[in-house]
Amino acid sequence: MTPISRSGAGRRSIATLIAGALAAGGLAAAGVATLEPGAASASSHREAPLISGQPQYDNTDVYAFVSPDKPDTTTIIANWIPFEDPAGGPNFYTFADDAQYDIHIDNNGDAQGELLLRYTFKTHTKNKKTFLYNTGAVTSLDDPDLNVTQTYDIDLIKLHHQKVVSRTKLADNLAVAPSNVGKASMPDYGTLRKQAIYKLPNGAQTFAGQADDPFFLDLRVFDLLYGGNLSEVGRDTLKGYNVNSIALQVPTDMITESKDQPIVGIWSTTQRRNAQGYYEQVSRLGNPLVNEVVNPLKDKDRFNASSPWNDGQFLKNVTHPELPKLIESIYKIKAPAEPRNDLVDVFLKGVKGLNQPPKVRPAEELRLNTSIKPAASPKRLGVLDGDNAGFPNGRRLTDDVIDEALQVVEGELVGSKNDLGDAVDKNDKGFGHSFPYLANPTAGSRGATAKGVSSGNDVRNQLGDALQPAGSSGGMSNSGLIAASAGAGAAGIALIGAALMWWRRMRGRAY
Repeated sequence: MTPISRSGAGRRSIATLIAGALAAGGLAAAGVATLEPGAASASSHREAPLISGQPQYDNTDVYAFVSPDKPDTTTIIANWIPFEDPAGGPNFYTFADDAQYDIHIDNNGDAQGELLLRYTFKTHTKNKKTFLYNTGAVTSLDDPDLNVTQTYDIDLIKLHHQKVVSRTKLADNLAVAPSNVGKASMPDYGTLRKQAIYKLPNGAQTFAGQADDPFFLDLRVFDLLYGGNLSEVGRDTLKGYNVNSIALQVPTDMITESKDQPIVGIWSTTQRRNAQGYYEQVSRLGNPLVNEVVNPLKDKDRFNASSPWNDGQFLKNVTHPELPKLIESIYKIKAPAEPRNDLVDVFLKGVKGLNQPPKVRPAEELRLNTSIKPAASPKRLGVLDGDNAGFPNGRRLTDDVIDEALQVVEGELVGSKNDLGDAVDKNDKGFGHSFPYLANPTAGSRGATAKGVSSGNDVRNQLGDALQPAGSSGGMSNSGLIAASAGAGAAGIALIGAALMWWRRMRGRAY
């Protein structure tokens, strides 16, 4: 619960390509269907029983890194709503109006946030007499054809020992970038994205809206671990899915305690207004994968409702993790000796000499040493490959946290060298070189081009050209097509007539 709430509860061995188990919460979920756009049923994003049924409030990932093009600033990205199917209309994806989306910053290592950046949203509908998200082509965020819109406010709350010291309104009524419905609805989505980037005081920037899910991994472990013989690894399960993102870029000296103490701990939470009108914390996320596979089922919902300064209650889950034992029982790879103090450093304290603050209180936070400059050529394995600007020192969009976390869990830091991974080494879409860095969301109308249509044609031309024969032989003539259409129309009228007669007969029935 946040302090102002009222209540809250390369090189791989084929036998070890099992990183999906790490992200999916081990093998307990075996038997769930494989995941394709339109058929999603489980993922690391849905890491706890209660939050899995509340996607608008479900944190999926947190990223924090020194901005590569503005190294005097820090960028924080937090995502919500897992597995957004691009064609999931007519009610596309919005932030919840009854939620507080919070980004917490601990700048002295005491496991308590000294800064809280709160995003709150409001939904607006221009015409409630239509089912449409947009009533025409949308060319700007204030386009009258964008029927459903959202705006948001940002509050900066300064705290001391969880008591509010000050509250500052950083922005209000900023527009959210809409869901990417498709080319007919949003012919130039890139323009909408640019319009949704706002300058804030002191050189900060903010963005809120839909984006391609930047997390990349192979999650298809539910079919008895990649089909039972590990032959199906290497497919990015999240390819084609979107998320709702909040991105914030701030001057680094705004969030650090001092130049002598440049390490910050970052996590995000979601609070939902309950029936009494108070806000309760329902989701929490810092490091990737902790609540998914470190915490057992009995602790997952409790973790989502808890705060870092109470993380001592989960310490045994870290020092005696379940996953290495599962791997040993199935693949006979010996689990590292316990207690796993190396995992305490990675997940709870930060690595000494890298991103561990002085007098640190162990707590699950994504820790970033802001004094380490961005790498000219980032390495996907971050610190494990000698790139100290990457995970677990913060988290960049390009960091392969699945491979990194799996190698660490299997003992990379205690002498058990390994090259474990899931064979998915990068995102399916490239990231941007400037804020907010996220890739544009996949559009809803992303289907195959109709026969006989060049990919360069616009949507209206595609519909027209699709009525033409695809080739000189075997195609239907224009007159034949018209006749067929007329016949279909007549059949439709007959069906409607029959339906009306049936309806008349049924009107008197009690059920």
